[in-house]
Amino acid sequence: MIATENTLNNRPSVIKMSIAMILFGSVGFFSERSGVPALELVFIRCVCASVFLGFFWWASGRLRSENWNRNEVFRILICGIFLILNWIYFFKAIEESGVTVAISIYHLAPVIVMIFRAFIYKEKLTLIPMIAILAFFSGTLAIAEINRTSSVSEFFSQGLIFGLLSALFYALLTLTGKGFKYASSYAITTIQVAFGALLLIPFVNFSAFDNLTGMNWLYILITGFVHTGIVFYLFFDSIRHLSTQLIAILVFLDPLVAILMDIFITGFAPSIEQWIGIILIFGGMALTLMPKKKHI
Repeated sequence: MIATENTLNNRPSVIKMSIAMILFGSVGFFSERSGVPALELVFIRCVCASVFLGFFWWASGRLRSENWNRNEVFRILICGIFLILNWIYFFKAIEESGVTVAISIYHLAPVIVMIFRAFIYKEKLTLIPMIAILAFFSGTLAIAEINRTSSVSEFFSQGLIFGLLSALFYALLTLTGKGFKYASSYAITTIQVAFGALLLIPFVNFSAFDNLTGMNWLYILITGFVHTGIVFYLFFDSIRHLSTQLIAILVFLDPLVAILMDIFITGFAPSIEQWIGIILIFGGMALTLMPKKKHI
């Protein structure tokens, strides 16, 4: 029996996906108030998510019935490396340049995926993808306020570089994480965050957790359990019931919420150039969602 579009796009799943994206959009606001550096925050995030998602993996009964494939497990572990690098550089971008700039640069990932696919899989770049790439490139220059920089080194600030690295590793995660056939979504996410936590242990500066206030710990735990554990649970519990096009549209809630919170709560005031950059990047994201023409 073929599921209809109405069956796929059911209201409870839309609500869950929307909540997941809204929550994830607020992660920058909470990370800025955690009081710990990016790497240590990612470590706690991985630990909290491992506990939360591991419990649901066990409670769902999938843990005992997983069908393991060696090559797929290896790919899951590689995805775990890309995931933690993506998070670390994203939070470092927030530390250096603020939420709005970091989240805008972070969403260059779709165009990086398009470029990789063109080189690796020899996919032809048609007019729409080329316009999207141009919009992303122009938007990046505008957000970085290239007209106000006097040298190349000044333009390539740490915030911009960290943002570009976060987008790069998000793109690699997207490409590597496609097409898992055996492991459940619970297994994939739990293994990735647990492996990430193990990898980070030798690099964590545990003294960074000294002298934190109760509010710092509250923001840290919310980032771990809510923005990772609950968000991942809602995301994977809803994604199987939604069409690809609707998922792509709902993903827009993430940067939208992040930017609105940064402006109205944190008090960030984008310059005219940065507003133009934000609009160009959102426009580029919209272009990447356009369906490809099928050649007969």
